[in-house]
Amino acid sequence: MRLRLVGGSAAVSLTLLVTFAAPALAQGRDSTAAARRDTLTLPDIQVIGAPDRLATTPGSGQVLERATLENARVFTAGEALRKVPGVNVRDEEGFGLRPNIGIRGLNPTRSTKVLLLEDGIPFVIAPYGDNATYYHPPIDRFDRIEVLKGSGQVLFGPQTIGGVINYITPPIPARPAAALGVSAGNRDFLEVRGAGGTTVGALGVYADVLRKQGDGARDNVGSRLTDANVKLRLAAGSRHLLTAKVDWFQERSRVTYSGLTESEWAAAPYGNPFVNDSMRLDRVAGSLAHHFMMSGVSSITTTAYAYTVSRDWWRQSSNSSQRPNDASDPACGGLANLLTTCGNEGRLRDYDVYGIEPRFTLDHAAFGATAHLDAGVRAHFERQDRVQLNASTPNGREAGPADDPNSGVKERNLRRTDALALFVQERVALGRFTVSPGLRLEQVWYERVNELGAEPVEGTTSLTQLIPGLGATYDLGARATLFAGVHRGFAPPRPEDVIDNSGGVVDLDAELSWNWELGVRSTPIDGLRLDATVFRMDFENQIVPASVAGGSGATLTSAGETLHQGLELLARLDLGTLTRSANNLFLEAAFTWLPTAKFEGERYVFVGTGGSDVVGKVYGGQNTDATREQVSVTGNRLPYAPTALLSATVGYSLRELFDVRVEGVYTGAQFGDALNTEVLVADGQQGPIDGNFLVNFATSYRLPTGTTLFATVKNVFDHTYVVDRTRGLYPGMPRLVQAGVTQRF
Repeated sequence: MRLRLVGGSAAVSLTLLVTFAAPALAQGRDSTAAARRDTLTLPDIQVIGAPDRLATTPGSGQVLERATLENARVFTAGEALRKVPGVNVRDEEGFGLRPNIGIRGLNPTRSTKVLLLEDGIPFVIAPYGDNATYYHPPIDRFDRIEVLKGSGQVLFGPQTIGGVINYITPPIPARPAAALGVSAGNRDFLEVRGAGGTTVGALGVYADVLRKQGDGARDNVGSRLTDANVKLRLAAGSRHLLTAKVDWFQERSRVTYSGLTESEWAAAPYGNPFVNDSMRLDRVAGSLAHHFMMSGVSSITTTAYAYTVSRDWWRQSSNSSQRPNDASDPACGGLANLLTTCGNEGRLRDYDVYGIEPRFTLDHAAFGATAHLDAGVRAHFERQDRVQLNASTPNGREAGPADDPNSGVKERNLRRTDALALFVQERVALGRFTVSPGLRLEQVWYERVNELGAEPVEGTTSLTQLIPGLGATYDLGARATLFAGVHRGFAPPRPEDVIDNSGGVVDLDAELSWNWELGVRSTPIDGLRLDATVFRMDFENQIVPASVAGGSGATLTSAGETLHQGLELLARLDLGTLTRSANNLFLEAAFTWLPTAKFEGERYVFVGTGGSDVVGKVYGGQNTDATREQVSVTGNRLPYAPTALLSATVGYSLRELFDVRVEGVYTGAQFGDALNTEVLVADGQQGPIDGNFLVNFATSYRLPTGTTLFATVKNVFDHTYVVDRTRGLYPGMPRLVQAGVTQRF
């Protein structure tokens, strides 16, 4: 039975679907069509919706479905997202806990230029004030992933530059269903996950619990995480539905912040001397949504959400140039005293985020044409409590002696960001032609309070930005759709970027661009999909880290004009569909070519003798200080923007019983700094990053008893490669071998 609650929208679609079978786990789920049955599916806000809605989506996009995530045995969100053209994901600690996602040549550091959502709700620690992925939910608990890169982004925000990634949680089963999975592997990996739910009368419930632990990509690195969430749905009469979700996440990791120097890499690329570093992260989140079907053609969905994050990261070094803490603790004496007299820094952060967002949809007629309206408003509030403590011992977890000027409390900041957003998009269908104009208004208020001195010092400022967008599709016939779009790219600065520690306002504009794309989606024959998109991202002001190394903790500065241009291709061939056979040999590939990703305008880098506070900083104009040598970077390639990306898979499946696949992932060469340094610099933070090619393998076998056996090998040939120079050299994950079993009930 299907009860339509909202008219078809490429952005928001709420549907009540009752069918008949059992859900399964993200690792080892039944991917048959029957797995969609026996579920009460009422998705929250969607970016695209079902894959067939791409035909009228105003922009390029892709939906990674349950079967793809399951059969590829993706270990991290990065593994999944590399299957989407245009997306570059940089590894870090090996578990995918803090993915670095870049789109179309944008710097991937902490995914700051991408909007990340879960069921349409933002989840990063502070979407407006600190859009960084220090927290990312485990990929295991998601049913599918939507990625939208076109003009439809104006319905979401605040970031509308690179793209929107929306993770969809599993539906609630209509009758009792559950699954339990266990997997293990090398590097002390162990995962246990249980999920299940049912619907009794008008009430549906779904619960999911995950425990995952193991070693990371380097020596002396490991993580233990627990994630538990509950979803409730209540149908109140024929017009009202209530959805409540609660999530609890805990991470206990031994992870360092610093990368390696060139000499350390040469001696031991997986080395990590900082054995006492640790990360403790706790997050509690909740949301309540009310879906009201006002009539057969209109509805309103009001979502209230809130979460709190506590993140304590204790580390003995912030980058490979600081070996360790020499700047803050001269008595340390370097690595020789690392485990004896050297202290450590505690970067302690507490975040409180809450908001409310009503969204209205209406199917109507406009000038004789069929039209669909999406409109809404969001009130959003963030509070950051930031403290830095410098302990005097390697294992210290509190400030050192108060009389020691090189230890103690180094930072005590309160940062507030309040935002009000209004958005509207109209989609008008005129025969084969569909046009989708949209507009978003963002108003952001900032406050920063320095509480470290005798008296608090406060500064405030605000910004207002209009974000227009226009998308269009045209049905070419012969199973092909042409699409085009243009929209304003916008990303707000952080409080610390626009207000200094003395309360002064910094002249740093919002990040702004004009994003264009033109493409075609096609299925020329059954079993074959071919998509192609050309894009141009023209920045009048792109924000970049001030240091050449690009450290995530660096001061930000306006990089001025930059330009990104390229091509994306997506192809999928299923011979089983083509020949109408249960035996399916398939090939799929996602390719990105980015010939242009460069600085424009008059861009200079200081690389002279002006001191550590200025060396390597990027500014927009000339400076007369004769102590600094200025080097133009105009025309240089942007850091961390590989020219080519490729993810290609060949596989074979027999009905839904057996699946085997081999995947090749290529990441092209890139630069680690704005100078496009070709030589190797001793600290490892500047220089080229060679391209790399990895091979992954996965297989699954499903028994009639509801049991699924699976095995996977990541980085089959155990290739050692560099993924990052931001804070020194970081290695990619070495070979991972895992196997497991899932039982459905």
